[in-house]
Amino acid sequence: MQAVVLCGGLATRMLPATEQVPKILLPVAGQPFLYLLAERLIASGYDHVLLLAGHLADQVEREAAALGPSFEVVRDPGRLLGTAGALAAARQRLDEKFLVTYGDSFLTFDYAAPLRGLRNAPRALGCMAVWKNEDRLEPSNVAVRDRKVVRYDKTRAPGSPALDHIDYGATALRRSALDGISTSEPSGLDALTARLAGDGSLAAYVVTTRFYEIGSPQGLADLEALLDPDAPDPE
Repeated sequence: MQAVVLCGGLATRMLPATEQVPKILLPVAGQPFLYLLAERLIASGYDHVLLLAGHLADQVEREAAALGPSFEVVRDPGRLLGTAGALAAARQRLDEKFLVTYGDSFLTFDYAAPLRGLRNAPRALGCMAVWKNEDRLEPSNVAVRDRKVVRYDKTRAPGSPALDHIDYGATALRRSALDGISTSEPSGLDALTARLAGDGSLAAYVVTTRFYEIGSPQGLADLEALLDPDAPDPE
């Protein structure tokens, strides 16, 4: 199974920590975050992890090499592609079905679940893990009906009708979902997700536990507390 990790961003919310270290390598519980993510993916059965890197990619390559041949780094081509554009640019290295997740997400579920959901939905082009957060942690951006994502909207105000789930941070895609995505101008995964939802081709896998992330100082503190409950609170 193949997992694709999006880790090319500048991580401006985590400055100054990310000036010299890419976000995916920030120390968490005494080790680079990539190692924690790798452990979760391997435990879920992934044997090929593709890291789409940009900012400080040399460091990502070194750490990926230390993890072994199952981890491969693809550098961005030196221009802004967006998350969906980065996937399209790496298309030749993608399996027919793959998982896409983020280099700052730590998820406490089985990372293989969205791929199983996609296999069980032969007409779908994707299967998104979602959590019914009802505007907890972050504003909800997903509406779910009959085991499908029927609406995806990250621009809405909190409390919008029907949007009571949130993108959990892991989506299985068929490679054909990337058809038509340009690599000559930026294209975001948000737009792709919204299109799949609007077309009725995005299945939903509902998760019952919260997600964790290191994309913000509070998110990093929450994950540290999860992994080491005895750690002192950050000043």
